[in-house]
Amino acid sequence: MRTFLAIAVLSATGLFAQKNPNAGYWQQHVDYKMEVSMDVKTYKYTGTQQLKYVNNSPDTLRRVYYHLYNNAFQPGSEMDARLQAIADPDKRMVKSFKTADKTVNESRIAPLKPNEIGYLKINNFKQDGVAAKNEVAGTILEVQLAQPILPGQSTTFTLDFEGQVPLQIRRSGRNSEEGVALSMTQWYPKLAEYDFEGWHADPYIGREFHGVWGDFDVKITIDKNYTIGGSGYLQNKNEIGKGYEDEGVEVKIPKKAKTLTWHFVAPMVHDFAWGADNNYIHDKIDGPNNVELHFFYKNNPQYVEGWRKMQPKVAELLEFYDKNVGQYPYKQYSVVQGGDGGMEYAMCTLITGNRSYGSLVGVTAHEFAHSWFQHILASNESKHEWMDEGFTSYISDLAMLAVMPNPKKEQQTNPFADAYANYYYLVKSGKEQPLTTHADRFELNVAYGISAYSKGEMFLAQLGYLIGEDNLAKTLKRYYADYKFTHPTPNDIKRTAEKVSGAELDWYLTDWCQTTNTIDYGIKEVTEDGGKAKITLQRIGRMPMPIELMVVYDDNTQESFYIPLEMMRYTKSNPYPNSKRTVLKDWDWGHPTYSFTIDKAKTAVKVIVIDPSEIMADVNKDNNMYTK
Repeated sequence: MRTFLAIAVLSATGLFAQKNPNAGYWQQHVDYKMEVSMDVKTYKYTGTQQLKYVNNSPDTLRRVYYHLYNNAFQPGSEMDARLQAIADPDKRMVKSFKTADKTVNESRIAPLKPNEIGYLKINNFKQDGVAAKNEVAGTILEVQLAQPILPGQSTTFTLDFEGQVPLQIRRSGRNSEEGVALSMTQWYPKLAEYDFEGWHADPYIGREFHGVWGDFDVKITIDKNYTIGGSGYLQNKNEIGKGYEDEGVEVKIPKKAKTLTWHFVAPMVHDFAWGADNNYIHDKIDGPNNVELHFFYKNNPQYVEGWRKMQPKVAELLEFYDKNVGQYPYKQYSVVQGGDGGMEYAMCTLITGNRSYGSLVGVTAHEFAHSWFQHILASNESKHEWMDEGFTSYISDLAMLAVMPNPKKEQQTNPFADAYANYYYLVKSGKEQPLTTHADRFELNVAYGISAYSKGEMFLAQLGYLIGEDNLAKTLKRYYADYKFTHPTPNDIKRTAEKVSGAELDWYLTDWCQTTNTIDYGIKEVTEDGGKAKITLQRIGRMPMPIELMVVYDDNTQESFYIPLEMMRYTKSNPYPNSKRTVLKDWDWGHPTYSFTIDKAKTAVKVIVIDPSEIMADVNKDNNMYTK
């Protein structure tokens, strides 16, 4: 059995050491100790929290902020208001009905009764034993410190909290549609992040999260018939049982006990979540690198076969991510039935369980990949949602092809074709906003979803087009090695790719992420020039790219031509080793057309194709091909 002492030793010896390579980088640190008591009849819980906060910044802090996420689930909250204002609300969060002339979406938060809402109430807040003035503003607790925290100093905050678990509406809640009693996510007073940009005390409107790295020590007292799965390592298996009997521990549970206290520790994480139910099955298998893979799901005949069949696939997913990104640093991961779809948390995910076998593997592949792209590489999801959702989508799509072969997808020229199709749809709709848009500021949910997931995925896919697939693979591994357990920014993935490849990529980050400029290149004309074919290309879109061109001749031989982008200062290795390749003169951005000749007559040219891989996100492929 892993003990808290053993984990503390691992943490101290550098397993989770913060080693961001950026000069002057710093990040804050927290240590949580919480004791919580849950009443499963009223869905109310009380708790105490002791939080040690280390100010590693160069700034003197005179106030701090906490997230009180549960307060979003109240009539009149910002989340409720947004549901009523947005044109395409999340279908899970509204009740839809048709009138004579339209479909009406009614917020599921608005009609909640006092015993159905969520809340977190804070009492007895102290800093180093001295009361500190605090005020609740929606989902944020604003605290005026009793004493400023100087650079390099630490302080201890203590508080009592009382919460009520809302009806299941979004991610967290009670009594989900599948009958899961408790999905305890965003459930505790969580300190907001302070970094080089200042405080990130974003209200909870419905999007993503950002947290402070630290160690969690959590004790949860609950009805003895309930089983808990979630973040961290269970410290007292001998006092719990619940699926741990086969590990050789002597289970000691008082016969008359009405409750059990589950004790978890989670080293170097930035969140803590759990699910609980009185009808969970708990399975465990051993994965690569001695990682325990736990599965908690309802004891329902329609679930059991799929959930058990899925388990060895999760081990294969772990092996894939370890190999292609970097080794998973913890020794447990739990897949827990709960929530309202799928959502990643530290060392676990909550997913809905009533799925086909393929869907179970697919959603777990995505959420498990978030362990790397968010719960180890902890980018600010609210500001750079594409870095976690997009990168996760990229690697999980590749993982699914590896563990769940799909002949239809394997025949596609572009393995990320679905993401590209989504992006082209968004561009055509005229509703696209830059990837720099805050996650809560998208006009439409569909625009957010396609931007974060699809366009974010395409950032990496297209990076492979720019620097070569081998360099992209090296970039992901170096990015993980350099920035794990820190808060990387968009510039960090760009600089990593530059260091690996030698290419200049600032233009790519700028155009793809900070604008809605599109890529559109075309074959303007093919003419005869002194017995040679003269090919003239044109740049129609505002975003520049290097060009891969394939020419097929009448005898069915083919030749590739590569036109480097001048501002990229780079020549990519040949992605078509079976074809003769010619590297042409650079094309700068200012000139809208580019011409070159080939040593064949125009009549000998059968087909010309811009980017046969279709990885370059050209929004109009109608002008990408010439045929005789």
